[in-house]
Amino acid sequence: MNKLYEKYIKTDSLPTLFCAGCGNGIIQVAAMNAMEELDIKEDIACVSGIGCSSWIPCYYDLDVMHTMHGRALAFAEGLKLARPDKKILVFTGDGDCLAIGGNHLIHAASRNIDLTVIMANNYIYGMTGGQKSPSTPRGSVTKTSPFGSIDEPIDGCRLVLSLGAGYVARWTTAHPVQLAASIREGISHKGFSFIEVLSQCPVQAGKNVYGEKNPGAILKRYKENTYLYKPGNQEKGKISIGVFRNDPEIEEYIEKVEAKLKEKGIERG
Repeated sequence: MNKLYEKYIKTDSLPTLFCAGCGNGIIQVAAMNAMEELDIKEDIACVSGIGCSSWIPCYYDLDVMHTMHGRALAFAEGLKLARPDKKILVFTGDGDCLAIGGNHLIHAASRNIDLTVIMANNYIYGMTGGQKSPSTPRGSVTKTSPFGSIDEPIDGCRLVLSLGAGYVARWTTAHPVQLAASIREGISHKGFSFIEVLSQCPVQAGKNVYGEKNPGAILKRYKENTYLYKPGNQEKGKISIGVFRNDPEIEEYIEKVEAKLKEKGIERG
């Protein structure tokens, strides 16, 4: 067995619940590579909500909180306040993070609290049968948009950028090396790190969004329909990927809390 799997995965829990061709396994391995390169296995705690991608950390041999739908960030913030020494890795999906969890995302990003959020975006509610999510492209026919979605999709990266998050990036499952490097940067960054990953769902999004259920074909589409972000550069009809912000100078929330406690003469107990 792969040595990385032996070190990080609870092998007695295999096989995973992921559908064949799902991108969650790619994200899972990318995060393991990042943790291994940083050598922080004992310093990491993972938090997830509810959804297909929220199962990613449940197979790790780490401290993991599998929480309520949309509440991963609320739990993660509480954990970070209680254990500021821990590196907190949050796994969530477009529905879990942008819909029911959207309010928590807004506040976590604006606080610039030291969390690393990996949002797997498969453009749909995959686990519950293929309903439209906040990121579903316009025109997509789903169980909850039978005549084609008329809503403008929410861009999670643009949202957290507007709120002052210190580290913001987007990659796809067709870019696993760059994704692992970005997760490593996000974990190392002191502040709110948000990494969106466009991830294939051949079962639900394949049918309702792509019109293509072959995972290899979807990965090829990710490569063809994305371009590397550079300031001032925009390719019409394509999705930008890359690191959009990496600013270590933005004040981090826990540091502000510690400063206020010190100012009031209060010691953490």
